[in-house]
Order: sequence, then C-alpha cells, then structure tokens
Amino acid sequence: MNMKIGVIKGDGIGPEIVDEAVKVLDRIAEAYGHSFSYTQLLMGGASIDANGVPLTEETLEQARASDAVLMGSIGGDARTSPWYRLEPEKRPEAGLLGLRKGLNLFANLRPAVLYRELKEACPLKAEIAEKGFDMMIMRELTGGLYFGNRSTVEVDGETVAKDELVYSGTEIRRIAKRGFDIAMKRRKKVTSVDKANVLDSSRLWRKVVEEVAEDYPEVTLEHMLVDNCAMQLVKDPAQFDVILTENMFGDILSDEASMVTGSIGMLASASLNETKFGLYEPSGGSAPDIAGKGIANPIATILSAAMMLRYSFDLDKEAQAVEDAVSAVLRDGYRTADIMSAGMRQIGTKEMGDRICGYIR
Repeated sequence: MNMKIGVIKGDGIGPEIVDEAVKVLDRIAEAYGHSFSYTQLLMGGASIDANGVPLTEETLEQARASDAVLMGSIGGDARTSPWYRLEPEKRPEAGLLGLRKGLNLFANLRPAVLYRELKEACPLKAEIAEKGFDMMIMRELTGGLYFGNRSTVEVDGETVAKDELVYSGTEIRRIAKRGFDIAMKRRKKVTSVDKANVLDSSRLWRKVVEEVAEDYPEVTLEHMLVDNCAMQLVKDPAQFDVILTENMFGDILSDEASMVTGSIGMLASASLNETKFGLYEPSGGSAPDIAGKGIANPIATILSAAMMLRYSFDLDKEAQAVEDAVSAVLRDGYRTADIMSAGMRQIGTKEMGDRICGYIR
C-alpha cells in the first residue's frame, strides 16, 4: 500500500513528537511492505511566521490531496508569544478551526486508555484503576451549540446573550454511523449520551441514533444522560466502549476522560470526514516551556499515527503492532518525564521513539 500523508509539525514540541511518529510509520512500512510518502505542511504559529496567516489556501489544498494528515501541537504561550497579540482570527488556533471546517471533519475520536503499567498515575481509587479501561469518545465536531447563531443585545436595559443549539437529522445520522462502525472494530457497544429529558435536540439525537442502530444488530446500544455519564466516568469507566455524543457534551466528557488516564501525553485523537480521510493529532498542547529539550512524550502522537493506520488506511494489524509496541515499552519500565515513577528508567523523546520501533517486528 502506498499512501500520501500530509505532515503538519506545528509549534512548540510539535516537530519533536511528529518526527518520532513518522519514524514509527516508516518502521511499519518496512516491516509490512507498505510505502508512505510525506508532504510537509505549515499551519499554526509556524505558518504565521512564514506566511502571516495561520492557514493558507495552499496548505488546505495540499491537505485535501493527501490520504490523511498527521499533525503535532499548535500554538504557543499566550502570555508571551507575539502570535497572541494578533486578532483572534489570525492566531494559531484559528488555523486548526479553518482546517477542520475546510476538510469537513465532523467526527472527533478521543480514545482514553488506562495502561495497567500506568495505573498508579490514575487519580481514581485503586480498586477502580485496577480494572483498567479502554474507551473511545465520539464527538460530533461541526454542529450544535458552538456553531449555532449567537447574539448579545440590550433588551429593556438588560444585556441578554443567546446561543442556539441546532442539529439536523443528517448531522446526527452521519456521526452515529461512524460511531457504530468504530464500535464494530472494538467491543461492539455504544453508549449514546444526551439530555433527552430536557432538550429537543437531544430527543432528535436519541431518535436518529436508534434508527441507525437497527443497521448494526451486533452492536449493543444504551442511552445515558450526560450528567449521569460524567458521574459514571469516575465511578466505573471500565463499563464504556464507544461513547457517542454531540459537540459540547463531547468537549466536556472527553476532557474528563483524559484526566482519569493520568497523563495527557498518552492521549491520541482523530477527526474524520465522510470518506476515509482523517486528521490525526495528540490531545495535548504545544508545551513551549519544554520545546527543544528532548524530553516531550511522543506516545500520544505515535498512537495517533496508529489510529491513522486503522481508520484511514484499514491497516488494523499494523495499528495493533504499534499499540502493542507502546505497551511493551511501558511494560519494560521505560518512561518519559511526564509519566516517570519510582523504579522506572527515564528516557527522552527520541529514545522512546527508537524503543517503540524496536518492538515492531
């Protein structure tokens, strides 16, 4: 298989962690007889420095011409970076929003996995962490409250703000289908999260999800109100496989799930459109304070590359090989500084990438 991958190294630690993910992809290509070609793209702060804007039309077109895009972290220190003295639409993060919109990336995937080797880092009770968990949060990314009409006006001398939460059946159906498809690659359970006891949009959400579920008889569907789901994530996270939810609920729940894993440096993510195309990136920030020191954890970016193999290229065996290699490195006691614990051996960014490559056969 020959696949074209757009590469956005980004800002801060982005170039360091992306280099290690590319190294792992090259090792997969060598071991399994594939060919990956890379096109370097500029976005975020790096694009502001080079082009004066966080995303150019050329970059967007090059991304569209790729089979998938691998991205590092975007942005810098908002307190000191000159990028944040620009108007909001010219700041680094505006490039990411433009890229998501321009590529129609409506489905956000955030896996939250507690590796048994890292269970001491989990903030939950020991008996909960002992069971481990492996869930995928499917968040609708381009609709809902964040994209509805909004206004702030004066009414009878009082300031009134309004935000509209709007979903169509088509928007719900396409994210639901993607959620059930991914559940078929996992443990075949979907927990659809809504607020159907209050919101019309959630009642439509529940209706459409149930319609989609009829096409997936092998997948178990359950409904859960969002407040209960927030509670269950800290009470019994092992119960979840795929959590399917709308934009704002997914924003909140995915951040909660990320923290119960113990380290954001382990969290991959993907944003997909209606084809096999996806944008793959770590969930963490650009960490400018440690950029260039060779100590950043590249595992989240490497696991994002594994998601690319699985969801854009349908290379499940190769994706599993990467995930197994990460587990093996952790099992053998190697840690970057952010996940370091007593008795382990601390290594840097490049050595972590090298060691993961070494476990891929």
